[in-house]
Amino acid sequence: MKKNRWAITLAACLIACFVVLEEVAVKRAQALPNDTYHELETFANVLAIVQKNYVEPVTTKRLIDGAITGMLASLDPHSAYLTPELYRDLEVETRGSFGGLGIEITIKNGVLTVVSPIEDTPAYKAGLRAGDQIIKINDDFTKDMTLTEAVKRMRGPRGSKIKLTMHRGGVAELFNVTLARDVIKIKAVKTKTVQDGYGYIRISQFQEGTDDAVEKAVDDFQKQDHGKVKGVVLDLRDDPGGLLNQAVKVSDAFLDGGLIVYTQGRSENQQQKYFSHKKSEFAPYPMVVLVNGGSASASEIVAGALQDQKRAVVVGTQTFGKGSVQTILPLDDHSALRLTTARYFTPNGRSIQAVGITPDVDVDNPKPTLASLEVEGAQVDDNPEIHERDLPGHFHHPGDKATGDQSKDSGGPAVPPAADRNPQPGKAELNKPPKEEKDVQLQKAIDILNHWQSFKVQLANKEGGDATTNQ
Repeated sequence: MKKNRWAITLAACLIACFVVLEEVAVKRAQALPNDTYHELETFANVLAIVQKNYVEPVTTKRLIDGAITGMLASLDPHSAYLTPELYRDLEVETRGSFGGLGIEITIKNGVLTVVSPIEDTPAYKAGLRAGDQIIKINDDFTKDMTLTEAVKRMRGPRGSKIKLTMHRGGVAELFNVTLARDVIKIKAVKTKTVQDGYGYIRISQFQEGTDDAVEKAVDDFQKQDHGKVKGVVLDLRDDPGGLLNQAVKVSDAFLDGGLIVYTQGRSENQQQKYFSHKKSEFAPYPMVVLVNGGSASASEIVAGALQDQKRAVVVGTQTFGKGSVQTILPLDDHSALRLTTARYFTPNGRSIQAVGITPDVDVDNPKPTLASLEVEGAQVDDNPEIHERDLPGHFHHPGDKATGDQSKDSGGPAVPPAADRNPQPGKAELNKPPKEEKDVQLQKAIDILNHWQSFKVQLANKEGGDATTNQ
């Protein structure tokens, strides 16, 4: 009888477990629409057909990884599937050190394109420029190559070499450039004293410790000027962004309370507001922020916050326009999803997505002349910058009526017409960075600081006469 009681009890527990599991399965089934199951059935059929009929045996893992990669890439330019290796690389990169070329890339019209080279890296020293197109990585064409795959191919151990076949706007021939990978240690913050004793802070990327370096720079300027900062130029040009929390902390260093940025997404935890702290001692010294088409994401958060709070004058050209937030979601196998989960807005409620930050003072550095170009047969490219609105699949600004489908690739050629010609190495002097030109934007910033009070009056009058300024 005792043994029977144990058997009956065990059977009852098993039945209860099956009932609970069945209820959970039913609830999950009810939570998914019927068409989802139909599409999953189609996917399973395709998977089976490929494994049975493909010319070579292919593992299920390889097919599933490829499907996930394609699924994320189809959403927008910034969502991606990170393999365990790429996830580790990302964690290292946010700490400011990784093995590679030092180049920010994107895909424009189906072609792998340089957004900007990072200062003092192999790509920068080789003379690569914003707008250059990467046609081949070693001997492999980049057409239809995902960003994740391109990054993986360009990363590697220090000293290992890689050959890139490039196309530059206005240049008739393709050219090759061979780079030696290096450990890219990004010094995110550089400082100096510029004309008339003003402090200059250059942020090249928002990574761990950027806020500490900025605060130290301001403290150093105070010590140099007898406890008082005369004025600061914050240079965010060609800064592709980085960590959101660093953008908030850097903004906080220059603000005395008030909203910095807020995010809006579908889930409750994506509805966030970030504020600056009130300071017991705060000096609102004159401040100018420099931006251009390479200023993106975290850079735009800082510029937008300081502009809306009337803390700084923004000088330069329209920024990149990346107003979306990506969240890293780790998976059980040590891979991760980089998923766009929210949009961010400036304190005045402006969405930067696909629009960017409009400077208070629009100043562009001089365009290169034919005489200054170093490539035979060169022509001047009037608009080498890339913006968010140029990327296929980008989110539209909330005020636009356009749908996401209208931002897809128009179907034009993914490889420039010159791609059928043989690359001509030696025609481009790519072993040195671009020549130093007069920095008109920085000069304008210094001029504004020198005439701060009168300029503030001019700016106030301009805003009062034009209610749509910077909207």
